[in-house]
Amino acid sequence: MSVQLVGVNFTYPGAGAGVFDINLEIQPGELVACIGASGSGKTTLLKMVAGFEFPDRGQVIIDGLDVTRLRPRERQLGVVFQNYALFPLMTATDNVAYPLKVRHVAREERLRRARETLERVGLAQFADRYPGTLSGGQQQRVALARALVFQPKALLLDEPLSALDAALRPLMRDEIRRLQREHGIAALHITHDQEEALSMADRVAVMEAGRLVQVATPTEIYDRPATRSIAAFVGQANLWDGLSVGGDGVELPLGLLKLPPHDLPEGTPVTVLVRPENVNVGPAPDGINEFPCRVTRDRFLGSLRRYDAEIRGGTVLGETSARAVIERIHIPPQNIQLIPAGPHDKPLEEKQP
Repeated sequence: MSVQLVGVNFTYPGAGAGVFDINLEIQPGELVACIGASGSGKTTLLKMVAGFEFPDRGQVIIDGLDVTRLRPRERQLGVVFQNYALFPLMTATDNVAYPLKVRHVAREERLRRARETLERVGLAQFADRYPGTLSGGQQQRVALARALVFQPKALLLDEPLSALDAALRPLMRDEIRRLQREHGIAALHITHDQEEALSMADRVAVMEAGRLVQVATPTEIYDRPATRSIAAFVGQANLWDGLSVGGDGVELPLGLLKLPPHDLPEGTPVTVLVRPENVNVGPAPDGINEFPCRVTRDRFLGSLRRYDAEIRGGTVLGETSARAVIERIHIPPQNIQLIPAGPHDKPLEEKQP
């Protein structure tokens, strides 16, 4: 069952904020993660799908049916919230069975289905426990089971992992993805955690000022961002402004950088993107794009170290697993991407390296 937004617009009364010209389709079995800076419209987008807000213009279509003006309960969607919203005085079984109760499913049948769903999420032994006696991860799985028990037409995830310990999140990512694929339903995942989005999603939707600025696979979003602002927002990045030189170079404050052949006219303003992991330590075998450097900042992160290398004309952010002293770096031409410069292209959000 698919989810489709067609020309959806919504503006909050008395403010210019909202979502504008949203066109997005989520296929059955597909998980689309939506990311963006605070205030970019991620939660508003989810509200449009869920029926918590109605669009000023456009359509919301679920399983081929126009549900734009239907209330949330009529849309048959499973929703997992950031705080799980479990009933504290109900057991795990009763929490999971509650959506079936409001749909007037007979008691024996709803309890049977609730226990089956709890078993599916690995909580059969906790069926009679109350939420307050469960860990955060267990509560999250109860909330997920409750969202799936009535076989929803789609699944909406609103920051479902943000309250969990960092060590537990990867396990829960895999669990959500497994269950969503097992049920074969479309899922929209709203998150501020980029690693979570990139690791879970079939496609990532990046929002800026209420608009979708790029919708693509995680690999494409990271390796081939459509704009400078997306490149700056997703992951760590070296971004330098320069001018194209000939058919295989760009002039930067760092100096002349060689890159694969391109067809940009000489003097065209461009932005150069180099991800930190694509900066290599040591001399270049062919001497291309090699720089002597001085490390001014060195952060040990366990399996890798992230460093700032000062070279003539600027600083390069790099990542490496090497432990040796870094005195030279080089940037292979194939590790460089050109992004056409835009007049109003600014980072989506300030981030610390």
